[in-house]
Amino acid sequence: MAVQFRLLGDIDARVDDQPITIGYAQLRCMLVVLLIEANRTVPVDTIVARVWGDRRVPHRPRGAVQHDMTLLRRALRPAGDVRITWRSTGYQLTVDPDAVDVYRFRALIRLARSAADDERAAELFEQALALWRGDPLADLDTPWINSVRATLTQQYHSAQLDLTDLRLRAGQHTTLLAELAERVEQQPLDERLNGQYMLTLYRNGRQASALEHYRRLWQRLAKELGTEPSPPLRRLHHRILTADPVLDTAADRAARPVVPRQLPSAPRLFTGRGHELAMLTETLTAHRETAGICAIGGIGGIGKTWLALHWAHHHLDRFPDGQLHVNLRGFDPSGEPMTAVTAVRGFLDALGADPATVPPDPQAQLGLYRSLLAGRRMLILLDNARDSGQVIPLLPGSPTCAVLVTSRRRLTGLITAQCAHSLTLDVLTETDAHSLIARHLGVQRLAAEPRAVADLLSHCAGLPLALGIVAARATSHPGFPLAALADELHDHTDRLDALDAGDTPANLRAVFSWSRHALSNEAAAVFRLLALAPGPDIGLPAAANLTGLPIARTRTLLRELSGSHLIGQHGPGRYRMHDLIRLYATDQTRHEPTDTAALRRLVDFYLHTAAAAERLLGSYRPPIPIGAPEPGCRPHLLHDDTSALAWFTAEHPNLLAAQRISQEHGWHAQVWQLAWALDIYHYRRGRLADGLTVWQAAQAAAERLGDRATQTLAHRRLGYACARVGRHAEARQHLRQALRLAEATNDLRAQAHTHYVLAQALAQHGNDRQALEHALNTLRLYRTLDMPARQARALDLAGRCHTRLGDHDQARSHCEAALDLFRQHHDRDGEASTLDNLGQIAHRTSDHDLAQNYYNQALTLLRELGNTYHEAETLEHIGLTQQHLGQLTAAHASWHQARTLYQSQHRTDDADRVGRLLTACDRSGA
Repeated sequence: MAVQFRLLGDIDARVDDQPITIGYAQLRCMLVVLLIEANRTVPVDTIVARVWGDRRVPHRPRGAVQHDMTLLRRALRPAGDVRITWRSTGYQLTVDPDAVDVYRFRALIRLARSAADDERAAELFEQALALWRGDPLADLDTPWINSVRATLTQQYHSAQLDLTDLRLRAGQHTTLLAELAERVEQQPLDERLNGQYMLTLYRNGRQASALEHYRRLWQRLAKELGTEPSPPLRRLHHRILTADPVLDTAADRAARPVVPRQLPSAPRLFTGRGHELAMLTETLTAHRETAGICAIGGIGGIGKTWLALHWAHHHLDRFPDGQLHVNLRGFDPSGEPMTAVTAVRGFLDALGADPATVPPDPQAQLGLYRSLLAGRRMLILLDNARDSGQVIPLLPGSPTCAVLVTSRRRLTGLITAQCAHSLTLDVLTETDAHSLIARHLGVQRLAAEPRAVADLLSHCAGLPLALGIVAARATSHPGFPLAALADELHDHTDRLDALDAGDTPANLRAVFSWSRHALSNEAAAVFRLLALAPGPDIGLPAAANLTGLPIARTRTLLRELSGSHLIGQHGPGRYRMHDLIRLYATDQTRHEPTDTAALRRLVDFYLHTAAAAERLLGSYRPPIPIGAPEPGCRPHLLHDDTSALAWFTAEHPNLLAAQRISQEHGWHAQVWQLAWALDIYHYRRGRLADGLTVWQAAQAAAERLGDRATQTLAHRRLGYACARVGRHAEARQHLRQALRLAEATNDLRAQAHTHYVLAQALAQHGNDRQALEHALNTLRLYRTLDMPARQARALDLAGRCHTRLGDHDQARSHCEAALDLFRQHHDRDGEASTLDNLGQIAHRTSDHDLAQNYYNQALTLLRELGNTYHEAETLEHIGLTQQHLGQLTAAHASWHQARTLYQSQHRTDDADRVGRLLTACDRSGA
């Protein structure tokens, strides 16, 4: 007997699809009270309050309730197991929750929001929304009924919004446009809905309409509510205004070549240099057989980068395919210059190369870099180079590209070997220097004190950086006479020598010292501490940990330093020092004891934040114990894997620098713990060389600590890092040592992990029989240790080995068990791997329909994860299955996609193999 109670519309009760007559409105209201509280006792007083509300209550309310309950029981008699019973203080209606549409609706919404993939979530949301037949409880009107209706309606709208987000992610903006326009008319002040509508307009090519809709919404919010749009809506408006690529669908992004725009902002008050600008135009835009290269030389602070950026921003139209920029840190006093390998790795990211497919060999990376530049009209700005050897590997091979290099040295090797043009900058002429400071301070202020202005210009000696600092000081104190500032500059005897002694009469130490002494005591202390910070820049939270001050106070002091031109803010909340200023700051602390506590706070900030980010990315991995941070350390709070990846990307150079400085100070625990925290990020981004480097340092640190468990972990991870870059002999050496250590200490968990990595390394090297032995050892140990999430990985690996060895029944058993565990523990990487393995088993046993189903599931997951490396392999497998099913046209399309991916990943053997499949398919007439 099928019983249904429908409340999402007019109240309706049915048995086997035949209606049950409930009766008058009061009786229906009482039924709703019991159904909303189904299987729970509802006190009589509550029933009275909800049914009668503020209307006239009967003289004997309990008697009225008892009478109505009798009528309800009679009406519900055909419903069989649906019963109304008295429970000491009230009444309870017993019913299967699935028989009530409100409960089914809420259950489907919960399932949708916890679904593993968007497609399943959208299906569940659609099922939930389909239960609605109009306004809920539409034929009743009491205060309580109205509040329930409002709550249900809000839940309905929330589900609609969630479903719309899923449909937008799936690229369904075309079909959504009319629907969203109608919904916005009905709910004009819902900001989330308006944001979805704006995004849909934008993706349908109606950017102007999206911006106009935002303008009207702003006006309406201000008029009706007295508010402005929320921060998320304002950010969306800015992204639409700037056509931010992040708004595009995955399909749009995949179809559009990446156009990097890496240039820092143009200098606002650039002055002079007319001759030099003309020479750059002639050098870099003339048609030639090789790339136009110009090396701008001169002392620090002479304006090399300003000139390069000013020219680049005024000629962007000549480089429609993008601009690359890197600070090579050739004269960074805090560390070694950037290597060409590191610079190329950053360029590959900017050019859109899939990190998982970037070859680990540095020479192969250089080849990929030049291949991506071939035929493209791009500008490459290599800033602050130390020597020609740092620059030459970064030169493109295409004559369509132009290269600008800045350096404090004359790059003779670049000029002679690459026919680069040389442009050496001198100080500004007196006229241009006067013009520059006038643009800062205004003509009237300079005209009032001509002698003081002459003194200032004399002391700055035409050096743009010095002029900028002087102008910043004068601007921040508009009441100071310029003569007093000139005297203050003149009186300083502790002067910063030019980097290349004798090349310039400018006294930057006087300028820097004068600027530092003008700081508040707190800002001066922060300035000295910033000289200690490792890495090329520092974020605001990291700076707050270094200083030991609250975020707000740190921001204020950094703003003071930035206003004095002692640091620059090159991005939101990110700061860096000019090389010469850092040199000066370092010089100031040379005779002072190092503030070890401050440096330790900073290192612990990087470590503990990285460890938290690692937990978000790899929840299946048990965390390592890292102890409490240094007193005063406040790790950054991250909310999800997206913010974790973004934080790792922004801080990656600083994290590597933090590990190096930990080595220098003998903080061995921090060295290996940073390596662990970086592990998953390096894996996902394909940073194989970085992974090897950090684990080499970690293994050395573990030896110094003398802790067996840490040594075991370090050897295991270093072995895996070696295997990933093809250093198989070293990998086996470290992994065997890890296993010996684990067995010596009877550490079953470490033994299990090590057997697993050994199995991976052996399988990668083609030794499937030995790999299987280690995989089965891993599985046995994980089962002993009751680690189901890890069992899934061992089962998957064992299944892969059995498949290769032809034992398909055992392979299928292992993989099906692995798939269940992966799904239980929400490990989507593992799920995709096992689905592909099951597809191979089905294919090898001639069940091609089943194989195709498994492969398609794997392909969907891999594309959602952005795993193009394994996507190529799954596409190849799909093509083979389609061939056996006689779907030759589809097989050809799958193989073509696979070969394209293999070629983009420089997997020549794989591409050739698929090419032969395509040729055979063409001959067969597909």
